[in-house]
Amino acid sequence: MKGGLTISRRVTRSTTTLDRNSLTLPVEVVTEILSRLPSKSIARCHCVCKLWSSVIRSQDFTELFLTKSCARRPQLLFACEGRSEIHFFSSPQPENLEDNSYVVATNHIARSPRYYKLFGCTNGFFCYGAERILKGWNNRWIVTVICNPSTGQSLTLPRLKTRIRVEAESYLGYDPIAKQFKVLSACDDGKEFHVLTLGTKKLSWRLVECCIRHYSSGKWICISGVLYYIAKEIRYSVESMVVCFDLRTEKFSFVNLLRRFNRSPSTTLTNYNGRLGFLMSSEDYYVTRSCKRFELWVLRDVAKHEWSRHVYVLPPVWKGVVEDRLDIAGMVGVDEIVLTPCFQRVSSCVIYYNVKSKTIREVGIQGMEAFQGKRLNTYLNYVENVKFL
Repeated sequence: MKGGLTISRRVTRSTTTLDRNSLTLPVEVVTEILSRLPSKSIARCHCVCKLWSSVIRSQDFTELFLTKSCARRPQLLFACEGRSEIHFFSSPQPENLEDNSYVVATNHIARSPRYYKLFGCTNGFFCYGAERILKGWNNRWIVTVICNPSTGQSLTLPRLKTRIRVEAESYLGYDPIAKQFKVLSACDDGKEFHVLTLGTKKLSWRLVECCIRHYSSGKWICISGVLYYIAKEIRYSVESMVVCFDLRTEKFSFVNLLRRFNRSPSTTLTNYNGRLGFLMSSEDYYVTRSCKRFELWVLRDVAKHEWSRHVYVLPPVWKGVVEDRLDIAGMVGVDEIVLTPCFQRVSSCVIYYNVKSKTIREVGIQGMEAFQGKRLNTYLNYVENVKFL
């Protein structure tokens, strides 16, 4: 029946009796019911009938589910690297932390095969590079894959056709005004940059102009419709700029990095109350018990290249808490720095350092013991998105 869903109660009498026991639900009610289901169930429900499929694939339903997902407690997304697969786990970020509290990371939401390099996560979608073999073992190519851990879907993007054979770094961004996902691909020759819009009938790369040749470092973040990544003007020099790519206008702008930035491989780009933040430790690579402080630089004005600096000195108890090498995952709000293990261990913990109260809390990770010793990447503020690729 058009405009509604007909549900019949099973009876053992005649067909006439069955028709009298039928009930039609308005599409709005069906939409509300479906929006309350887990994301995995929604992925299955779109195969039930044409009406359900059209409801689930509609823009209104996608936005409704995403709004509800954002209203719930934000989640941690764990991407565990296997031999040739990425395994995704999710768990709610803890609130009102207490000593010896635990995150039970048993929600194994998806796996994606044949990965080559992880790029990152934006608005519920994950982006990585996969190796493809074309016409024989001697012709290998890296393609970009977009996957949705919530639904288990993945989409391999068309191979990037460049003037010369080069590899590329891909960045996934979301434009909240146009409500579009876009992928920016930066070739490692520093000259060519391409953009692809997801959700179009024919996926194709478009060449975009950039007035400054630059080489990406691979560290990036998307904030309010702008992709930010660290880059250098000379390939083998230190990073000297932040590249800002506006997803709506598809235009580049650049912000100079201050010389007194103590940049290191441990530096993480973070969302600091809607502004770009550079969070780094006093150590070069991983964060260990020897770390003495964290330093945060916040981009206050893009046009004027103005930054503000914050220094957070760690309390003495830090040395007694940290046992393994840690990565800086980012910040929750403006008060808590989150550190996560580089590799999965039986006793792995996520560490929260509150910069205001100077308190340290450990949250144990459980449920990923099968991936002992594997590389572990953690992403904060993950939201479930049921948009279909």
